[in-house]
Amino acid sequence: MTTALTNLLDMDPAQLVAYCGELGEKPFRAKQLQRWIHQFGVADFDQMTDLAKSLRDKLKTRAEVRAPAIISDHTSTDGTRKWLVDVGQGNAVETVFIPEENRGTLCISTQAGCAVNCRFCSTGKQGFNRNLSVAEIIGQLWMAEFELRKTKGIEGGPKGERQITNVVMMGMGEPLLNFEPTVTALRLMLDDNAYGLSRRRVTLSTSGVVPMIDKLAQECPVALAVSLHASNDALRDGLIPLNRKHPLRELMAACQRYLEFAPRDFITFEYCMLDGVNDSDTNARELVELVTQGDTAIPCKFNLIPFNPFPESGLKRSHNPRIKAFAQILMDAGIVTTIRKTRGDDIDAACGQLAGEVKDRTRVQERMQKMAEYQGKFGKDFGRIVEITG
Repeated sequence: MTTALTNLLDMDPAQLVAYCGELGEKPFRAKQLQRWIHQFGVADFDQMTDLAKSLRDKLKTRAEVRAPAIISDHTSTDGTRKWLVDVGQGNAVETVFIPEENRGTLCISTQAGCAVNCRFCSTGKQGFNRNLSVAEIIGQLWMAEFELRKTKGIEGGPKGERQITNVVMMGMGEPLLNFEPTVTALRLMLDDNAYGLSRRRVTLSTSGVVPMIDKLAQECPVALAVSLHASNDALRDGLIPLNRKHPLRELMAACQRYLEFAPRDFITFEYCMLDGVNDSDTNARELVELVTQGDTAIPCKFNLIPFNPFPESGLKRSHNPRIKAFAQILMDAGIVTTIRKTRGDDIDAACGQLAGEVKDRTRVQERMQKMAEYQGKFGKDFGRIVEITG
């Protein structure tokens, strides 16, 4: 009978110290091990040259460093790169890298599928399969950082130019419904012996799981984005079923409490612009009242997201003049407002399109045909690893 190997990607700094203790090793070995894994991207224990040979031999028989395997790797015409990764049991999730002039943002998934089932989100239409483990969450960052470095010929380690400067937990799933693995992954992202990201550069997006917002404030407060998408409870009940359990007044109160611990002095509200549903002047004025007056007032910024249509939703994207008029009402009220630029929608990597291929790995011919279509449209290099500039 073979003993299952312990995946070291599953461990935060404290857990790795405890694990090394079980092996009879001192705490500083955990820091060395963590640097090799998360700063150098090394999975082969023999390459961890400053570890004692006796420790390397122990690790080879008891442990492993295993991230989710890459099923496909697509690069958009705008440089956005999307990986489909295998998380086992017939499930796959998507991870998206968005390069910009002064930063590189990675969008990470926390669940295979999603149970929240927001009306405008294609991810929720596939249903919920399971929570991801710590290794499957942090493994997306580990995989992406070192795949990007490999593409550009950049060495591993802290001296190599970091490719991922920002992380957003906005991929598939509701992070706060997979709380413990998500927080463990967050601790690794923030640790100086791993990725050393600032709390301000790590954003968790939630549809409004109020008790878990409070718990996150106590355990690992990072920047918070709330998927609002509606200006009143009646409208939000229809778009985000979770609102029936945690209505707007409760959600705003949770955001107010969170700000006491947050690394930023505001909450970001995400607002998907849906034609004729939530994009009227009246909706905009209701939002102004919600966040500036009375006991629900809260320091915030709005990120307006042009809807990415998919057939099952029955919804349409707001027209650009309507989005701009909506934004103007918010800005005239003194609220910082941005309109998100659509990125990666040619490879279904845009916001709300991360549907993955859950229980779908057998459809190889269909995926190959889709790839051929993309290559005919965007050139023979589409879907291959290419250098991303900027």
